[in-house]
This record gives sequence, structure tokens and C-alpha cells, in this order.
Amino acid sequence: MKTFLSIITLSLWLFACSSDDTANAKLEIRLTDAPGDYEEVNIDVRSIEIHSDEGDLESGWRTLSINPGIYNVLELTNGLDTLLGATELPAGHVSQIRLILGDNNSVKTNGVVTFLKTPSAQTSGLKLKVNADLKPGITYAITLDFDAARSIVAKGNGGFNLKPVIRALSEATSGAIKGIVLPLDAAPAVFAVSTTGDTLATAYTDASGRFLLRALDPGTYTVKVSPKTGYAPTEKIGVSVTLGTVTDAGTISVP
Repeated sequence: MKTFLSIITLSLWLFACSSDDTANAKLEIRLTDAPGDYEEVNIDVRSIEIHSDEGDLESGWRTLSINPGIYNVLELTNGLDTLLGATELPAGHVSQIRLILGDNNSVKTNGVVTFLKTPSAQTSGLKLKVNADLKPGITYAITLDFDAARSIVAKGNGGFNLKPVIRALSEATSGAIKGIVLPLDAAPAVFAVSTTGDTLATAYTDASGRFLLRALDPGTYTVKVSPKTGYAPTEKIGVSVTLGTVTDAGTISVP
């Protein structure tokens, strides 16, 4: 246990964070590309919004915190991607993503850079269907797969238009462990410890004794319980975590 003892001494703010966010999921937005026959395809990403309802009411849209900028999507081929942003949000259904682009979109061919326009994506945004259900404690990635070959359209005067063709692909990238520790008065810290002895997630029980150890890679963990003075530490070994699943460790009794 390389970090087990040091984590026990974390300040009280950790308790507040861990007990309040058990209904949240983590969402990452990534960008990748299918290759096109160009030297560069530069996309000016300004904003990304998500919609949590099946309808299209404006009140359902939520703006994410991202890294805005100009991305050469041809650098993101053959399995490569880049992280645009990540956020925590209440678990539930995400129906759409809206991608809003700026004015500095361009394509480079034969050493010549030509600027592109995409009015619909710059104003109302380019809407992409997602239909993903986010579970508490799980990390998800929505990858925007930009198809450069189909998105760049040659004009009759020798210029180009940008008509983005993008797929939104969602997948879970982690698992989690939940459970209950009794008695409630033990008020313990709970840790997920890997087979190498590293502590990879930390939580405190809530008023009902529940805990959630989040964002864990698939594998086998030991759940260690460190209660307050007057109770003895205990653990549960061999807790398996699979991708996109919250494993229930059941009730753990503290002696």
C-alpha cells in the first residue's frame, strides 16, 4: 500500500466532495478524424453543448467547459484523438451534442491555405445525436469522429466549403464499486486498492453508510475500510470491476 496511510490524513474537504457527487458521472469529449486527401484540415472549435432530454427545448442545453481552439484533425487519425474537455454532471440520459465552430476553419492543399465557411455550425451549432445513458460513478467518452474527406466540398471557382460530417460515438471508459459500511457510527474512509498496492480511488460513507469508488479501470481490487477511532480497519478482497458497470460490494461490517 504505497499511498494508503497518507490518504487517511486528507483534510475534511474530501469528505464533502465524495459524499455529494455520488449521483454524478464524468463525461469526456474527444475529437478524432477519418483521413482525407489534404495536407491540413483546421477546425475552429468554440463551444460544445449537451442536451439531456429527448425533445429539443432550448432549456435542456448545457454548455460544457472545453479547450477551445483550432485543431488540425488530420493529426488525429489511425486511432489518435485529443481531449476537448471533461466535466462531471448528474447521471442520466444525454440525447444530443451541439458543436459550435468559429470563423477560422481552413484547408491546406498544395501548400495553399483556403479559409472555409460553415454558417449553420457557427450560429445555431451542428447538432449530433448521441442517446447515451450515463451511470453514477462511471466515466464516459463521447468521441466526435470528423470525416475530413466528406466534410470538405470543392466549389466550382476552385475554393472549398466546409459541411461537417461528424459521428458522435459514446462509450464507457471506466467502472466503479459501490457498497454499504455498517455500523453507521463508524463513518469510515473507503479505498480501492489495486493488486500492485496503489490506492486508486477514495470515498467516505454518507449518512446511510453508502460509498461509491469511482473511475476505476477494469480489474480486481481490495476495498479497504478505515473507520474512526473505536473501530478496527477491515477489508474486502477480490472485488472485480468491469467496463461501464458499477460493482456492488455489498455490506461490509466493521468490527
